[in-house]
Parts: sequence; C-alpha cells; structure tokens
Amino acid sequence: MEECGARRCCLGWDFSTQQVKVVAVDAGMNIFYEDSVHFDRDLPEFGTQGGVHVHKDGLTVTSPVLMWVQALDIILEKMKASGFDFSQVLALSGAGQQHGSVYWSAGASRVLTSLSPDLLLHQQLQACFSLSDCPVWMDSSTTAQCRQLEATVGGAQVLSCLTGSRAYERFTGNQIAKIYQQNPEAYSRTERISLVSSFAASLFLGSYSPIDYSDGTLQGSGMNLLQIQEKVWSQACLGACAPHLEEKLGPPVPSCSVVGAISSYYIQRYGFAPGCRVVAFTGDNPASLAGMRLEEGDIAVSLGTSDTLFLWLQEPMPALEGHIFCNPVEPQQYMALLCFKNGSLMREKIRDESASRSWNEFSKALQSTEMGNSGNLGFYFDIMEITPEMIGYHRFNAENHEVPAFPGDVEIRALIEGQFMAKRIHAEGLGYRVMPKTKILATGGASCNRDILQVLADVFGAPVYVIDTANSACVGSAYRAFHGLAGGTDVAFSEVVKSAPNPRLAARSTPEASQVYEALLPRYANLEQKILSQTRGPLE
Repeated sequence: MEECGARRCCLGWDFSTQQVKVVAVDAGMNIFYEDSVHFDRDLPEFGTQGGVHVHKDGLTVTSPVLMWVQALDIILEKMKASGFDFSQVLALSGAGQQHGSVYWSAGASRVLTSLSPDLLLHQQLQACFSLSDCPVWMDSSTTAQCRQLEATVGGAQVLSCLTGSRAYERFTGNQIAKIYQQNPEAYSRTERISLVSSFAASLFLGSYSPIDYSDGTLQGSGMNLLQIQEKVWSQACLGACAPHLEEKLGPPVPSCSVVGAISSYYIQRYGFAPGCRVVAFTGDNPASLAGMRLEEGDIAVSLGTSDTLFLWLQEPMPALEGHIFCNPVEPQQYMALLCFKNGSLMREKIRDESASRSWNEFSKALQSTEMGNSGNLGFYFDIMEITPEMIGYHRFNAENHEVPAFPGDVEIRALIEGQFMAKRIHAEGLGYRVMPKTKILATGGASCNRDILQVLADVFGAPVYVIDTANSACVGSAYRAFHGLAGGTDVAFSEVVKSAPNPRLAARSTPEASQVYEALLPRYANLEQKILSQTRGPLE
C-alpha cells in the first residue's frame, strides 16, 4: 500500500452489516489507501454472526452499537500506526447499512462535544445509548407496526405515494414504533434517533449529524417517514409511530450538504486538519450509486445472488413494488430500486440442468438461439419472488399455451430473456423510460458473461458497461465528499468525478432488437398478470 505522503485526499467510510471499511481517494480520483475491520473476526467479544445477533424468535435481528464504535477506533489506530497523514484529508463522508437505527440516551450530546483525545471513542461512549443493541435491516419483527402505519395513513398505496414505499418490516419508522410500544422506558430516555449513516457522521462531528434525504426516504432503505416530494417528515407517519418523534430525529438535509467541521477529538488525537469537513453520510445503496457515477437516464444492474436494479428517475411513480428515494447526487431528482430474489442461483440451476454445469455451454446456447426465442417465454422462480410475488416455473410457447418443458437451449434463452424483460417491465412501472443516452452499468458475478450482457443490452435497447465496484459504497462516499467540498447542489456531481476511471463497454444493442422486444414485452407482462391471478387471486 502506498504511503500517503502529501497527497490531498478525501476519505470514504462504509459502516456495513459485516464490517467497517475506509478508502482514501486523491484529487485525481485514485484510491491509494484502504482498510477494514471485520466484526466477527476482529471483534469476537461481541458474539456476532455475520455482524448481527439473530434472536430466539428468528425475526428480531440487532447489532451492538459499541461494536461499530470500537471498529472505528481500530481502523483509525491502524491508519495512524501505518503513517497515514491525516492532515491531508480535505473532507470525509460515508455510508451506513440502511434501515438500522441508533438510540442516543439523554446527555449523550454533552459527551460527544467533550471527548478526551487521551481515550478511545468506545471507552467514552459506553453510557451514551438507551439501547445497546439496535435493530438492523435484517429484522422482520414489525409486521403489526407495518399494518398499523398503513391503516393510519389510508392504505399501502397512499403510504407509497407519500414516502416512496409501502410499509416494510425493516424500515426505521416501524422499528421505532415497536421500540416505543415494547420498551417505552428506553424510548423516553432517548434524546436523539440516528440512522446508522447519521450515527457514524455524528462520531466524526462530535455532535448529532442530521439524516440525509436519500437515506431518509430510501428505498428499500428507508424509514417510511419522509415525504419524498416535499422532503419533510410526514406528520401523519410520525404520529402513527411514536410521540415527540420529530424532535428526536431532527430536520433532514440534502445528501451533498457539508454538515460541519471534524471534531477537535480527531484533530488532537490523529492530526486531522481543523478545516477538514464532514459531508452528510448516506445509505449504502445511494453511496454505491455515487460510486458507479450514474447519470440521468442510466440504469445499474447488480447480477448477484439476488438481482438489483437501480434507476435514475425524473418523474417517479410510486407503486406497491419497488422503492423510490431521493437522488444522492442530484437533490431535485430521484432514484428507484427493484430487487429480484431469483438471480444467480436460478441461473446456475438452469445452467446445471440444461448446459451440463458449464457456463461455456450456457453461452453457446444464447449464441445459437435467436432474439425473441421464436416466441417462447419463461418464468423461473425457485423461491417466492419479490417482484412480482410468484413462485414456480411457467413456460409458454408462441401461441401463449403453457407447456411442461423446453429444449435446453430454448430454456436458457427463456430464462435470461425473462429475467431482463421482467426488470424492464417493472422499471417502467415506476416511471422509468429508456432514453437515447441511457447506458446500463452491470456489476455482480454474471456481469463477466458477455452473452448474458448481450441479452441485457438487447432487451433494454441500450449499451451495457461493466465497472469494478468491489468497494462502491466506500468509493462513492469519497466521491461525495469531494462533491460536498466543491459546492454540493451548486456543482454537477459528474463534473467533480470526471477524472475517475471509466466503465468498459461490454455489449451494444443489436439494431433489430427493439422491434423484437417491443412486441414481446406486452406479451410477457400479460402472461405475468395471468399467472398471478391464477396463483394468488386478483392483485390489490
């Protein structure tokens, strides 16, 4: 790892589920330092598995707050021991796992503002939290609170229009409601509630950091509390969750805001410059979008265990599926997220069954079959899908008759075309439209298969690029620090990061593709609705 020397830089932090990570990025957008602390491995005294505690009910999932604090101590001490020159850090920002919440006890703000540089953070913050273990995104114990919230505001669709998503068990508002109902003493002792992102920012500020718009609305990250259009707390949602909640949350701020200068603790203990700025921390998904440098009209597709689709939107159309949230780099615009559970594992299963367990054979099948698959369409869901709620295999021939099986090569193309047509249909359901300048940024395991990416390019009618995003949330946080430093809302994010490494072109859309898929997409959507109505009854 290179010595920092006199390289002016920004730090990007990521407080994720299993570890805390940091990268240093210089003014030329080059990463020259990175480190991490893995909770299970490096902090075994907290007894976590995968960074969390799963409770006996199997639904409640929490993480110890002081574990996160101690991980930060360890990284900073490692950086100091390596000779990292903190005086060259111009600004820092970061990301936190979304939905997680932290409950600061009465008097904690006084401790934060008077930290001693002679002691580590975790030694001084022991008594600062009214809950020692806090709910995280994996928690699914708040079904009753979700139904209560939806009923209070007038239903799931009303809540989605208001906050960007229907009520989800992992969302922070529902978690707060549960804590208020089941542990009112801890709630009354709480003077401030942070998201993991704003909690981490508060550690650097030495005072409570505001929640940013993007993590506050977010997505599959969110709170079910912030009105996405007006970017203010929804009084109806706050009132449905707990009393005095607005004062415990504080006012939200744009994601590119400079929220203050670094605490004197870091200046005295580590040698940070007094002028080092702290830019609002955000959720890990918005930070990853910044790391991938999405622009208006772009799509990011993560092809992993689950497939995730991120979209840049101007005019969102909140629906009962997917999540709308505020854009982390362009405050007047929006992002959307769609998650599909049946991703790589489904592709691997069909590869094993129809291509002799060989990706090479799988690719040959895609090359040897024509676009549109001669009208054969397939739906493949080994586990209950999120978007749409469907399970099982359903195959249809060109006459829309359901058939029990396809030949191997037809099966493979039906799977891949079906996965990508579903993504486009549900993206358009949230208001997305492919534009002439649209590009698709593909990441995840399947993004190394050029033939799969060719189908993606053809179905969407847009070029596909690949980008290395191993630390996209960290890198995006460092980019966001530069953006905040440069003026935030007054300066285009794309201008600030223009010298960052460019993604590589992997596939262009075939000229005749649009004609083929414009005809197939409505058929696919109609068949999806037909299967849903047969298996689950009429949709809400």
